[in-house]
Amino acid sequence: MAAMAMAVAVVSSGPRSLLLAAASQTLPGVAIRPSRMVVAAAAAIEICNLPVVTQGITSFSSSRRWGQQQQATILLPRRLSSISRRHAQVEKKDSVSGPSIIDAAVHEEILGSSNNNNAGPISVTPESEEISWVPVLPHVLTAAMANFMFGYHIGVMNGPLESIARELKFEGDTIMQGFVVSIFIVGAFIGSISGGVLADKVGRRRTFQIDAIPLILGAALSASAQSVEMMVLGRFMVGIGIGVNTSLVPLYISEVAPTAYRGALGSFCQIGTCIGLISALVIGIPAETDPHWWRTMFWLATIPGVALMAGMQVAAESPRWLGKIGRWDVAETTIEKLWGKAQVDVAMKELRSVSGSQGVDDEVSWSEILSKPYFKVAATGSALFALQQFAGINGVLYFSSITFRDAGITNGMAASAAVGVANLTGALVALSLMDNQGRRKLLMGSYTGMALSMGVLVLALEMPGDQQLAHLLAVGGTLFYVFTFALGAGPATALIIPELCTTRLRAKTMAVSLCTHWVCNFGVGLLFLQLVQQFGLPAVYTSFGVVSLLSVAFAYSFIIETKGRSLEEIQMLLNPEMLK
Repeated sequence: MAAMAMAVAVVSSGPRSLLLAAASQTLPGVAIRPSRMVVAAAAAIEICNLPVVTQGITSFSSSRRWGQQQQATILLPRRLSSISRRHAQVEKKDSVSGPSIIDAAVHEEILGSSNNNNAGPISVTPESEEISWVPVLPHVLTAAMANFMFGYHIGVMNGPLESIARELKFEGDTIMQGFVVSIFIVGAFIGSISGGVLADKVGRRRTFQIDAIPLILGAALSASAQSVEMMVLGRFMVGIGIGVNTSLVPLYISEVAPTAYRGALGSFCQIGTCIGLISALVIGIPAETDPHWWRTMFWLATIPGVALMAGMQVAAESPRWLGKIGRWDVAETTIEKLWGKAQVDVAMKELRSVSGSQGVDDEVSWSEILSKPYFKVAATGSALFALQQFAGINGVLYFSSITFRDAGITNGMAASAAVGVANLTGALVALSLMDNQGRRKLLMGSYTGMALSMGVLVLALEMPGDQQLAHLLAVGGTLFYVFTFALGAGPATALIIPELCTTRLRAKTMAVSLCTHWVCNFGVGLLFLQLVQQFGLPAVYTSFGVVSLLSVAFAYSFIIETKGRSLEEIQMLLNPEMLK
């Protein structure tokens, strides 16, 4: 991310004047977060007996990705006896395009003068030490239940599809079987669009509850279907619900999670999907012997829908949405409930500063996404999801059963379980790294691992001679691909997009990005087998590896690091015109 550094010197008219210069990643009018800034201060003039020099102050932010330059100065007139040296160090690890810059002479002079004092350093507690993730966790888990249903409904058709086709009398009709599966994606596309409108109009929490209706009814229709038409309608309704949730869940979590834990809590999106897939796999075991078990599987799918609707009745509304529509008193109460009383003043100042620049308006036009300040984020989000799909995750999963069978693992359940465990393991590792290493690094590392995995798979397919070794390489490459996908390309993509958006357009930008996801998902599913037949699997896997490498370059060039920054800080950084 663009690094910001600042040095401040002011003419002092008296010996009692104290100066505090803050080099920070926050912005004017926004309370500074000590754990994310560089602090330097002049000691008391009468104690240090130092002359005061008037110096020019320059603040700049450089970014080869966004091409923005900002001018900002933050003065905090306050008496200080000394400043802790550790808070005067530039946090270079958060820099993306280069290290923060601060005038060395001023830096050393200020530090020297402060270190000459006998008084102890100011006690500044980083945000991560002040805020607990425990109060917000139940709300995050409730929202993640929607992703559980996403994973479950993906997996519920895999095992019993032949039984469904036999009972509903479309067995052998491959076109109809493909339609029953793919109508889910059509519904998801429509749901992505409608979800953005609902989330802005009635709020995040109520949208979850409204969205639970098609999820419950769709699952019930599928469970009681007596014809293929009823099954198609049920799958379509479920798709609508899933389309809403895939954009709403990361949006909601990003808005209610405290900054210090936003990455880890956001990883529950991917974890919920993984657990849903594994649950469908385990629950589907009896379907191998019971041809009617698929109905029970669909009836069970109504339970998390009801639980989501009930849970959201007591879950907190997004304080960002409440501020967006001007309900400041409720927003303040919600922030105290989620993040603690100590964070209320800082958070409210940030929310009000952003709201003041954007205005309070719950009617947001879709055309605003095309305007200059916001189009870049929408284009970036769409590109991230397109790259995610064209990097081949669905193709690898499609051929995973064949890969395992060729390696001698004929039990489809065992193969699916291995893939599910690799997926869940990657998501759990991502949870521990998201706020430590950052989203950008995980994206780059994830796609690098995916590219290497594609190389191993191509090598296994082209390897002459030892077929046993080739099969082992293919299995290892497949599992490592799924693991590295879950490490960053899966969770970080969904998380970073709402972080880059403004509160005003966050829901609609997520909707546009997810629409791109579903279109690309459908396209890859439609063309994958044809491309394999025409060019061969090694060539297709090679193209997936090339796209993965392009994704690394894209993340390096266009994605800024968002860890440790509040959503309001990111908005002001990417949209400096808000300061005018």
